[in-house]
Amino acid sequence: MSLRNRLTDYFGIEHPIVLAPMAQASGGRLAAAVTHAGGLGLLGGGYGDADWVQREFDAAGDARVGCGFITWSLARVPEVLDLALSRHPAAIMLSFGDPEPFAEAIRDAGVPLICQVQTLEQAVAALRAGANVIVAQGAEAGGHGMSTLSTLTFVPAVVDLVAESSPETLVLAAGGIADGRGVAAALALGADGVLVGTRFWACSEALVSPSAHKRVIRASGEDTVRTRVYDLVRQLDWPAHYDERALRNAFLQSWHGDESHLLANLPEAIAAFQAGLAAADFDIAHILIGEAVGLIHDVVPAGAIVAQMVHDATRILNRGS
Repeated sequence: MSLRNRLTDYFGIEHPIVLAPMAQASGGRLAAAVTHAGGLGLLGGGYGDADWVQREFDAAGDARVGCGFITWSLARVPEVLDLALSRHPAAIMLSFGDPEPFAEAIRDAGVPLICQVQTLEQAVAALRAGANVIVAQGAEAGGHGMSTLSTLTFVPAVVDLVAESSPETLVLAAGGIADGRGVAAALALGADGVLVGTRFWACSEALVSPSAHKRVIRASGEDTVRTRVYDLVRQLDWPAHYDERALRNAFLQSWHGDESHLLANLPEAIAAFQAGLAAADFDIAHILIGEAVGLIHDVVPAGAIVAQMVHDATRILNRGS
């Protein structure tokens, strides 16, 4: 059973399911597992840690995987892109920033460029940079993004834009997709496939602690919030128009919505956060997760997730045919 379409043909995969390159969570074992299950695995290269990228490409073995980076941070360590390209990745994904400075090197290496966007203006810029695939990320998504449109409204807007100006470019839907219903919905909206983060975050191959997994499978989408608190205590200078969706906890309860007080007490807050992180105390440490967390009730292998998504999406799309 498969959902073959022009995305699967383009990448030579079985199913139009792509692993989101979640920083520090989407490691080599997870990316390889998604690829071996017929999807496309992307390593979470994040802020551009060369040692991490090298290690996780090694961990992926002979699996055909790609790598994603946070674009504004990659500009500070462009040599990490060269490292990733030297590993002959299946794709490079750039998110949160201008892809133009990196597009030529990626294109010259013969590697597909995937660009994640949160606005139509960003989608136009991605097309101008020569993106082969555009990821339309709705506000439901976990981790970093923007408090803009939902997946349901943003994806068809991007699909229409791309169809008019660059019909050969592929579109992935991201945000709130955690099962076959979400896959079917994304395809019905005109997307060529899906980028899935939260569901794969809660799988056995993810670089995630068991205590974090236990906390997440008890949570609902209403337990998440878009915030800048964790960027402040991690001293990450994200552009102001981005925030992140995280699981609510006692630390966020103390500081979210009172960022001016947080900034006035930043050294103490940073110390508390770092202690909580070291102890894996998730009343303090961050769990970056999307609204789809409420659809997740177990931690299973990535291959089982892909198979179930494909089975359920196929059944839904064939209903009444």
